Amino acid sequence: MVEHLQAIKRVLRYVARMLDYGLHYKHASGVMHFIGYCDSDLTGDVDTSKSTSGMMFFLGGCLVCWQSIKQKVVALSSCEVEYITAASTATQGLWLSRLLGELLGSKVDVVELKVDSMSALALAKNPVFHGRSKHIRIKYHFIRDCLEEGSIKTDHIPTTDQLADILTKSLGKTKFQEMRKKIGLKQITQH
Repeated sequence: MVEHLQAIKRVLRYVARMLDYGLHYKHASGVMHFIGYCDSDLTGDVDTSKSTSGMMFFLGGCLVCWQSIKQKVVALSSCEVEYITAASTATQGLWLSRLLGELLGSKVDVVELKVDSMSALALAKNPVFHGRSKHIRIKYHFIRDCLEEGSIKTDHIPTTDQLADILTKSLGKTKFQEMRKKIGLKQITQH
């Protein structure tokens, strides 16, 4: 109970300090690239051993959507937890690209996903069902179909450049401020 109260106080202090900050959107012309970043922690919840998935999407360099959510299953490996996150991000990315296409009156280019797990990328790109991945639920293999049909493109990104870390990990002050700047969060008013 005391730990939860301390956590709530920490969150409220942070929110109070951040009231002058917001996302700045600039007008973009031409082809707008739709890029998603996804990351996860492994068994971050000490009570349930479930992991947290984080995803964020940028359209034309501007952050338009983000989510941090506890996974519904307990992952047995870092590959599995990252693969589940990538599949969930692919699903969300396709839905968002269709929605944005309708709102903007034009088709959004292929959804590009930035993933920092080489093993999750290899599992997604390899159509051979590895014996060591049999325990991964079939619904997460949706990302393979997306890659094959070309609606999703995946790229490896070094962990140091993974913007979704801000949604899944406790970062040091300097790294947090660096990430906050990279996602477009800026001070918009000054006292």
